[in-house]
Amino acid sequence: MPYFAILLLSLFALLLGIVASLSMGHYPIAATELFKILGSVVGLDFTVDPIAHNIVLDIRMPRLIAGIIIGAALAVSGAAFQSIFVNPLVSPGLLGVLAGAAFGAALGMILWESWLAVQLSTLLFALLAVGFTLFLAYSNKGGSMVLMLVIGGIISSSLFTSLLSVTKYVADPYDKLPAIVYWLMGSLAMADTQVYWLAVPMLLGVVILSSMGRLIDIASLGDEEARGLGVNVARLRIIVILAATVISAMTVVIGGLIGWIGLIIPHIVRFITGPSNRRLLPVTAIIGAAFLVCADLLSRNAMSVEIPVGIITSLIGVPVFIFVLKRAKGAW
Repeated sequence: MPYFAILLLSLFALLLGIVASLSMGHYPIAATELFKILGSVVGLDFTVDPIAHNIVLDIRMPRLIAGIIIGAALAVSGAAFQSIFVNPLVSPGLLGVLAGAAFGAALGMILWESWLAVQLSTLLFALLAVGFTLFLAYSNKGGSMVLMLVIGGIISSSLFTSLLSVTKYVADPYDKLPAIVYWLMGSLAMADTQVYWLAVPMLLGVVILSSMGRLIDIASLGDEEARGLGVNVARLRIIVILAATVISAMTVVIGGLIGWIGLIIPHIVRFITGPSNRRLLPVTAIIGAAFLVCADLLSRNAMSVEIPVGIITSLIGVPVFIFVLKRAKGAW
């Protein structure tokens, strides 16, 4: 299938998810009413139901934007990490960013009442976790840098996971602990208008990674081959790691821990576009966004009470990954 057709189909799938997310729920909104509401936002003179207007713009729209940017960020980060480390089992949490962010969020919930303080703590400890990984890797230069980064990520993740366990142990079991546990399940229910200004740096990071597909393809050939083609592998690796780390950390700031997207979506898209990152990364971002938007729609409507979307992505991710492994037959 031509690449342009793949892009159009991906965007069409995302558009269907957007319309369904805004119109479906415990308070269903007809498509005509939805288009009137969106038209009134851009200045068109439509008479709209005020209740439906508030539901769409104040409740569902922030969740929709959160789902789009989180899904795109996790998917493109996972694809970039898998290619730069030449490992199909790599996900955005490789370097400890998600473990550090989870600890930062839990610690923030215990120490402060301000939600902004919790978000800042989440971002700070995510960056500290990756900084610790880079410190371990660059202070032990005896082996392969990729191997050192992976080992450093394992150590960093274990450290911050242990700190998270300590934080949960000392948390108030009647107040703070349930909030921490719910947050770690992953949910878009807390998304509000703050998501609009967080979307700007996250989308910028997604665009930066998507535009580096050709360089990542060259780097995945190996350090010596890439240097022979004029690519500074060390600098490229640092740029990819920093961009992927920041946008992955910000996904936790918005929606908690949402797993499997960065692992399964790149594999699914490779079956469609092939392994070239120049084609893979843009489509991965779009499909990742569509996937999380649909998963959030399912989490809101599958039962009378909302299911954390992290549970939905895990339940879908496990069988999909088994299917992908079966289809790949050891090749990547």
